[in-house]
Amino acid sequence: MNVDWRIVVWLRERGHDATHLRDQGLQRMQDVNIFAKAQREKRIVVTFDLDFGEIAAATSGKPASVILFRLQNTRTSFVIQRLAPLLESETAKLALANGAVVVVEDSRYRIRELPIGKPSGNE
Repeated sequence: MNVDWRIVVWLRERGHDATHLRDQGLQRMQDVNIFAKAQREKRIVVTFDLDFGEIAAATSGKPASVILFRLQNTRTSFVIQRLAPLLESETAKLALANGAVVVVEDSRYRIRELPIGKPSGNE
């Protein structure tokens, strides 16, 4: 939610099974229900809404991944410019496949594996 439909089109053009809640008439769905839908459908929530990071962090069960944009420039072209290398990153792909919150900022990405506090293989 809160993501321009052109980003969904861009994702589809690159072979991703992307959908927008508006496509399904669900744009008014509550955040917790959106997250539960993403869990059921094994989807990644792509959003500007900070609540999804909190919802994902609080989930102790089956995680769903979240790509959370925290950008100063929210123009579609810049969002795509920041999203493209993330989707090509093997580290990010693996984290998203296993459950993670990936925060996309103007100059960096932060990856938090779910559940938050889970020991990583690097410790």
